[in-house]
Amino acid sequence: MTQPPKVAVMGAGAVGCYFGGMLARAGHDVTLIARPQHVEAIRRAGLRMETKTFDEHVKLGASGDAASVQGADLVLFCVKSNDTEEAGAQVKAHLPPGALVLCLQNGVDNADRLRTVLPPHQVAAAVVYVATEMAGPGHVKHHGRGELVIEPSRGSEAAAKALIAAGVPTEISGNVRGALWLKLIINCAYNAVSAIARQPYGLNVQGEGIPDVMRDVVDECLAVAKAEGVEVPGDVHATVAKLVESMPGQMSSTAQDLARGRRTEIDHLNGLVVRRGEALGIATPANRVLWALVKLLEGKRA
Repeated sequence: MTQPPKVAVMGAGAVGCYFGGMLARAGHDVTLIARPQHVEAIRRAGLRMETKTFDEHVKLGASGDAASVQGADLVLFCVKSNDTEEAGAQVKAHLPPGALVLCLQNGVDNADRLRTVLPPHQVAAAVVYVATEMAGPGHVKHHGRGELVIEPSRGSEAAAKALIAAGVPTEISGNVRGALWLKLIINCAYNAVSAIARQPYGLNVQGEGIPDVMRDVVDECLAVAKAEGVEVPGDVHATVAKLVESMPGQMSSTAQDLARGRRTEIDHLNGLVVRRGEALGIATPANRVLWALVKLLEGKRA
């Protein structure tokens, strides 16, 4: 990978715009591949980054064409989990042989699914801890956190150095699978509840019985992870409980998708735990109820 790397962001929603914007702000050549309304706004005025520490317009490239990954050394792959294989096929013909594709997606199996489409050695999983939203066309709003945990691979070290230099705390870990499951468990505990209640995390955890529901969800996830042979790091219940302190005003990505009338990633969150539980003979009633209620709301908005 050359220094500084040329960067493309495939599926530049809130997560992709934040990390792509941080790299562009640090002087990297960045192209966001995004929805038309965002492309138009960014081409006109740059990407507005409204964060905890600055609010400014960042100049970078924007395109609606997957072919814009051509020439990139680093591709931040940020599409919704439902679109992983299709988006991977779109970039395949244009992906440079030496590029690293870093999966910045929810769920635990996206990198594996992407490896079935792209050369496996070019794909690395990453765990994302950031609270962001698209507040309008070409306008990303940062609510908290912003760190990454990256799987070791060819190009991971150079990518991590570039991200750290751009102000993104980044760690390379040999247990990314465990870290992905930890992030999945956090999402399973918070996302569906936020979507159903249409409230941010801080209000939800004050709801009568909600902390108990979240505890049940976590216990079920841990049982499935253990049966899968996954080592989930740390005190998971404590980690889940602590998250709300850093982002009490955050609405989950599932809630944001429902509000915009889009299909959610719930099949790859609580739904994945339900499916893996069924396959392993582990009951997951709390996850099943949350998954089913979000699917009901999806159908209603459709």
